[in-house]
Amino acid sequence: MMNNKIESGLFGLAIGDALGVPVEFYSRNSLKQNPVSEMIGYGTHYQPLGTWSDDSSLVFCLAESLCKDYDLFDIGRNFVKWYSTELWTPHGKVFDIGIATRNAIHNIAKGHEPELCGGFEEKDNGNGSLMRILPLVFYLQKEKDIDVIYQKVKAVSSITHAHFRSVFACFIYVIYCFEILKGKNKKEAYTEMQNLLSDFLKDKEYNPKEIQLFDRILQNDISGYPENEIASSGYVLHSLEASFWCFLNSDTYEETVLKAVNLGEDTDTTAAIAGGLAGIYYGIENIPVKWIENLVRTNDIKDLAERLSKSIN
Repeated sequence: MMNNKIESGLFGLAIGDALGVPVEFYSRNSLKQNPVSEMIGYGTHYQPLGTWSDDSSLVFCLAESLCKDYDLFDIGRNFVKWYSTELWTPHGKVFDIGIATRNAIHNIAKGHEPELCGGFEEKDNGNGSLMRILPLVFYLQKEKDIDVIYQKVKAVSSITHAHFRSVFACFIYVIYCFEILKGKNKKEAYTEMQNLLSDFLKDKEYNPKEIQLFDRILQNDISGYPENEIASSGYVLHSLEASFWCFLNSDTYEETVLKAVNLGEDTDTTAAIAGGLAGIYYGIENIPVKWIENLVRTNDIKDLAERLSKSIN
């Protein structure tokens, strides 16, 4: 059962990523005129059909490390291996990487403590840790202590993105995924996530201005906002809101990821984050077979899902 969920999540994320790669940075208006409805190749990064980006590469690097155990140094080493093209590149080269992630990988390579390698400043709140956090959902799903979950999410995010905003966005995503894994419908899971985080925050002394930034997700219902109030840039808060909005306002995996891609701008990452959620929720059997078959390194991804499943059961 868990192997199926892991496979569904990894494929769901990577397919969303691959759908978005050819149109990354396209405006919403241009995609409204020529919406993406199928997996295509080339475009922005001139990559073949089914190519995923750094989003999926770093997800697979994290999953690869978690197959052994939770070791921040090993996770960091895997990120360095990817950057030097030894590990989990789609075609043996890195063609897309965020500035904060690149800087962090340089720090890791110098031998710095992994948790101190990510940017701590407000400007360092791109979506580079949120896009890769999904494997931690599977690794931590049996953990009952929400404070332990938070600390481990914080540590893994901080390898590349250490500011509270990035960490907390990852934490919200992980908690929502936990509720989805319990078999709840998406609305029930969303409400329960809000309740759990409300309880979690009661005895914490986090900066209230930071917490207020998440009000649209935690105090309101993000799905109720009109599309023109949902941004899809590479800013972590935009990515979290947009991915939840697409997932909650769709009825299938396919609808979720195409909605995410067609929001424009950071198309691959919005669709990857939303696709991870939708993959877990709808299952791999409800992801179009042609998209799975077109994806690069399909057999390697299946093998990784199986190894991660065996290691955590």
